[in-house]
Parts: sequence; C-alpha cells; structure tokens
Amino acid sequence: MNNDKLKKQLLVEELVLLEKSVTTLQLSVDKCRKILQKKEYTFEDMESFDSLTSKFGRTSDLYTQKVIRTIWMLLHEPFVPFIDLLNKAEKIRLVYSADKLLEICDLRNQIAHEYIPEAVPGLVPEVIELTTFLFKSIEVSKQFIENRNWLPLAGADL
Repeated sequence: MNNDKLKKQLLVEELVLLEKSVTTLQLSVDKCRKILQKKEYTFEDMESFDSLTSKFGRTSDLYTQKVIRTIWMLLHEPFVPFIDLLNKAEKIRLVYSADKLLEICDLRNQIAHEYIPEAVPGLVPEVIELTTFLFKSIEVSKQFIENRNWLPLAGADL
C-alpha cells in the first residue's frame, strides 16, 4: 500500500472518530443551552458544563491536530507553524476561518490549562458560540475532501 493510500485510510478513520465526537458535542450543546437559562446551577448542571467543555476540547483537537494535519500531509505540503498552516488552509478553502480556529484553539487551551471549576459556567456561552464555527469549519473540510475524491466509495479499496 503506498503512502497516500495509508494517509487516506488514516483520514477515513479520523473522520469516523470526528463524526462521533461532533454528534456527542452537539448533544451536550443542546443540553447546556437549556441549563444556561437557570439562575443557579446544580452539581449535575456543573457536570454537564464540564462534559461540554471536555467534548469541545476533544473535538477541536481531533479536528485540528488529526484531520487537518492528515489533509495537509495528503496535499504534500511542508511542515509549517500551525498559524501558517491555518492561514494557507483558509486561502485554499480547507477551513472556514483561520482566525476562528485560532480562537477555538485558544479557548481549548484555556479550558485545559487554566481549569477553575467555578469559571466553567462563564465559558459555556463562548464554547457554544465557537462550536458553531467549529462545525462550520468541519463541513468546509469535508467538502474539500469530497472535492478531491479522497474518501472511498462504499466497498471500494482505498
């Protein structure tokens, strides 16, 4: 199996994981939107917020660190700093917005590295807002992949 075929196979596997991650993140977003309408939060509400932020981080990592990087390798592009990769990816319509993806990565890092449980409810509206852009970018990337016929037909060999 040649190197591109292996990369395409890896991309398919990553996209399957990403799709599952997107599904659970959307369910958490829907749940947390309702919870945000409350004046006070229960322990279970806080757990839902925590779950949302974790799923947001996992989905954004899977997308930015796996899917986008695998696509980059399939394009035979040289390794460049992430910000440069995103800017070029936006120009070739691989991603929706480099700036929004950088915001998503910054929020993901804030959640992961500066975790203060009391701060989570304040982050939830931003997580929900940026999830919309994350999903939009994922759709742009899927269209990019489809336009290049990188996904196998059902039953076809990669």
